[in-house]
Amino acid sequence: MGARRVWGRAGLGAVAAAGALLLSAPAATPASTATPYCGIRWGSLPKVSGSGYSLGTIDDVRSGRHGCYDRLVIDIDSPRRAVSYDVRYVGSVHEDGSGRVVPLRGGADVQIVVRTPAYDEDYGPTYEPANRRELVNTSGYSTFRQVAWAGSFEGQTTIGLGTRARLPMRVFVLDGPGDDARLVIDVAHRW
Repeated sequence: MGARRVWGRAGLGAVAAAGALLLSAPAATPASTATPYCGIRWGSLPKVSGSGYSLGTIDDVRSGRHGCYDRLVIDIDSPRRAVSYDVRYVGSVHEDGSGRVVPLRGGADVQIVVRTPAYDEDYGPTYEPANRRELVNTSGYSTFRQVAWAGSFEGQTTIGLGTRARLPMRVFVLDGPGDDARLVIDVAHRW
């Protein structure tokens, strides 16, 4: 009985000491063996650059498929200032001027506001989509479901992008060709 009691106290002491060590030691961070999909670390928060107007004009909207993402490109003719934009996931995209909802296919809506008009100084259109509901053909795309026109009003243009889900995106401007610029929106195929 005596040996058992000593062993019991020793065992309890060892358990108590181990517990104290566990409580005082910093939590171990598990080693992550998974790498981000295609190395993408973009996130899905709003992408905003600048606040002024570029004073150029939009003259085309096009898209492309890539191995890790789908790409939308908005061509801007002769911007006289840095291209300013606000690209973000929203509950719904609304038309410029009227405020009407632009219905989009997909699980998430991206509102693309480019502070550049799609009309010239005489209000003549510089970009007139053949079909306002389908600016580009997205059939066969992994992420894009629809690209729709939401209008150009008071010096800015809005485009709605329907995506499969809220996925990581990045936005940047490429210069050229010539004195033109391209606003690029990439949306990853998955997280």
